[in-house]
Amino acid sequence: MSLTAIELCAGGGGQALGLEMAGFHHAAAVEYEPHFCTTLRKNRPHWNVVQQDIRNFRCEDYSNIDLLAGGVPCPPFSIAGKQLGSDDERDMFPAALAIIEKIRPRAVLLENVPGLASAKFEDYRRGLLTKLSKFGYQPEWKVLQAADYGVPQLRPRFILVALQPRDAEFFEWPEPSGSFRLIGETLVDLMGGNGWAGAETWARRAMAIAPTIVGGSKKHGGPDLGPTRAKRQWRELGVDGMGIANEAPDENFPENGLPRLTVRMVARIQSFPDEWEFAGKKTIAYRQVGNAFPPLVARAVGLAIRRALNRQRTPLNGAGRVLEMRLLEEHKTRKNYGKAKRLEATDSRISAGKHRPRH
Repeated sequence: MSLTAIELCAGGGGQALGLEMAGFHHAAAVEYEPHFCTTLRKNRPHWNVVQQDIRNFRCEDYSNIDLLAGGVPCPPFSIAGKQLGSDDERDMFPAALAIIEKIRPRAVLLENVPGLASAKFEDYRRGLLTKLSKFGYQPEWKVLQAADYGVPQLRPRFILVALQPRDAEFFEWPEPSGSFRLIGETLVDLMGGNGWAGAETWARRAMAIAPTIVGGSKKHGGPDLGPTRAKRQWRELGVDGMGIANEAPDENFPENGLPRLTVRMVARIQSFPDEWEFAGKKTIAYRQVGNAFPPLVARAVGLAIRRALNRQRTPLNGAGRVLEMRLLEEHKTRKNYGKAKRLEATDSRISAGKHRPRH
């Protein structure tokens, strides 16, 4: 069954791509930034990309939508900012809720930084859940760790899913894959792409999961790998986190040197396919990559929502599992997504909470 989606605050396309991988067709991808819209149109010419502030989006033009998804701006809740929440002019949750109230999609998926799960925003979260409940949904939230779904970085994200009661009973959060990708194996070919002799040695040093990629905002944050603590973690992996390089190290780079990551390397860490191109100069391109919801995590959540909308239980085996694998293989074939090696490791998942209206 074909399922439709609208994407709000689509950014560089991470969540939209993951949902496409899960079998959703985008009726619209709404994004305000011109360069981001260029990225979306360049990579998916068939998508209906709407360059507009979501507060002005004519959602009435869209009806019978299965899923409304969005990654509304993170700064109001990020520990890297002032955490002003509803007092921050960039808080777009009210606009998203207004759209949900008008078009009443079957399902809602909203993602944000894990700061939204903190005690500081308990009242804010309760307000979101209460409003969704009043709209007739059964909402629940959880903090998912990207590394649990094949993304080689420790990237926790706050995920809110809301479905109508007839579908909600079939929703189950995606289980961790049980395997992890490490940064050295993920980037070794890109590190050696310009002839650097130290690439293999570097990769053996970097056999760990990367810290969270930090993209910065339009007002603050340039193309580097984040605050001092993150830069220190990257240095332990043999990476200079003070900036983003234009190219991979070449044959003249010291074998024991500390290379910088390129935008393409960061995109692969985020689980974007290598053929996904980002418009704009380095700072703008890096902001699209660094702030993205990793496609592989979006795919995992999207498949869980798809199963619920199709009234299927979690497919541990049987026909449901066959469908999931067929969707992924079709996407790989169509876009040359490629294979990713996996290494076993251990990690802890972040606790989360649920909310369902009482009956």
